[in-house]
Amino acid sequence: MSLPDRNNQYSFDEYLQWRDKFNYYTDDHFLQKVLKHFAGTDWEDADKEARNISQKVSYRWRDLSERISKPEKRPFLTHYDAYHNRIDRIVRPHEVEEMEKEVYGEKLFSDDQSDWVRLIKMMLIYENGESCIACPVTCTEGLVELLNKFADSPETKRILQHCKEGIDGELGIGAQYISEKQGGSDIPANKVEAVKEDGQWKLYGSKFFCSATHADYVVVTAKPRGEEKVAVFVMPSWLPGDKEKEKRNGFTIDRIKDKMGTRELTTCEITLDGAVAYPVGPMDRGLANVVEIVLTYSRLTVGLSSAAYMVRAVREAVKYSEFREAFGMPVSEFPLVKAQTRKLEHFAKRTTAGAFKLYNEFLEIKEKSNSGKQLSIEDKKKKFRTRELIMLQKITGTQDCTNVIREAMSFFGGHGVMEDFSALPRLFRDSVINELWEGPRNVLLTQIFNDLKRAQEWYPASEFINDLLQHSPDKIKNEFSRKIESFMTVSSLISNDESIVETAANWDKFCEDLFHQYQDLALKEVNK
Repeated sequence: MSLPDRNNQYSFDEYLQWRDKFNYYTDDHFLQKVLKHFAGTDWEDADKEARNISQKVSYRWRDLSERISKPEKRPFLTHYDAYHNRIDRIVRPHEVEEMEKEVYGEKLFSDDQSDWVRLIKMMLIYENGESCIACPVTCTEGLVELLNKFADSPETKRILQHCKEGIDGELGIGAQYISEKQGGSDIPANKVEAVKEDGQWKLYGSKFFCSATHADYVVVTAKPRGEEKVAVFVMPSWLPGDKEKEKRNGFTIDRIKDKMGTRELTTCEITLDGAVAYPVGPMDRGLANVVEIVLTYSRLTVGLSSAAYMVRAVREAVKYSEFREAFGMPVSEFPLVKAQTRKLEHFAKRTTAGAFKLYNEFLEIKEKSNSGKQLSIEDKKKKFRTRELIMLQKITGTQDCTNVIREAMSFFGGHGVMEDFSALPRLFRDSVINELWEGPRNVLLTQIFNDLKRAQEWYPASEFINDLLQHSPDKIKNEFSRKIESFMTVSSLISNDESIVETAANWDKFCEDLFHQYQDLALKEVNK
């Protein structure tokens, strides 16, 4: 019975008390189970470190993330100081700088951190969304890996030290400026010019999509004058002694872009006018090194962040449905909600298990590749599979994440779209951005198709499927093999032939189904 009462005593306190006390790691037994399964001998150390950092991530950093996401806290750009000196200062809220210092103080990329400690820390950090942390952390990882392999000058070695271990107590932050007006993922179409002047390489031109513009160092692609091939450079945002003077290193920040998500993070357009930069690796291998190192790590962690977003969104939505009553019963008891809950929890778990399994495979082949020994044909095939899986995870995980969070928001009813009621609207907007970062869906689908076509002579597509899904029932493997062999009879997905349109749509669905099968195998492996 519900009678009128002008003093409505309804309260959300029960739900809020649960939410505010929840520890992202110690209260998530499935995440602990996944980590233990895949981390192997590193598990005890990773578990200990996860418990320590989770005390910060789940409470202080969570609260800071919520505060800095408010519209009044959005970063802005100051072009000039009071004396008309061009400074291009990125003004960010104090809370961001506090949290950034604490997160980077974890020394995520130090040689003292194992790969699994780093991964679980990043997973937990990403449960708070972008927060002007996720993208810079990902970019710093790519920069460190690039320099681990190629740092060969005093300048690049110092940059590497700054980002890995810190200098004078400060840790360096990385970014990557790849995209230009005429092409985002089309890196070979780059126009930025690199010129050697007075013994130094300097960059000229414009970059159109530059995130983490507060960073200390940037991976930049450019073409040496007169050359068609892309080279890769590391560019300091300030030369030594100039950061305190706010004198940028030969470039201007022209404007901040207005994005629908990751709003705490500045994404800008810049003009390079003689920026000093240091070449990294062979000049004619810049494109390969950006894709194989920088973008590979970015795509891996974009997949990881998709899992993190889903885990938090589903957890909080399901708990709210258990708390909230409608028409005399908890929302969670409605059959449609029960069905949605099972589906969303399955997506969150399969994405998490798949991300950890893929990372494990990545580490195994990375160790063999770095051993200095020639890879066997089986290892070459595994390296190829891992490359394709990273792209498959990126396109599948990010799309699933957006769909899952959108549906999870419905558990809150009208409150689901209220920015101050839960983190889900913010995570949703951030997840949409993740779908486009590091190569949008269509680009990666085409790349996967082209890779498989080129590998046919030494790695037939049906064998690729059998290796990828080796623990699946024969019926499933045979069906995927039959379909992929049919796709491999198509010469190209880029054609004016109308039949290719249907083929392309079927390829999209096939790739999604294939990676879901991989994720489900990973989940089954964890739950044994």
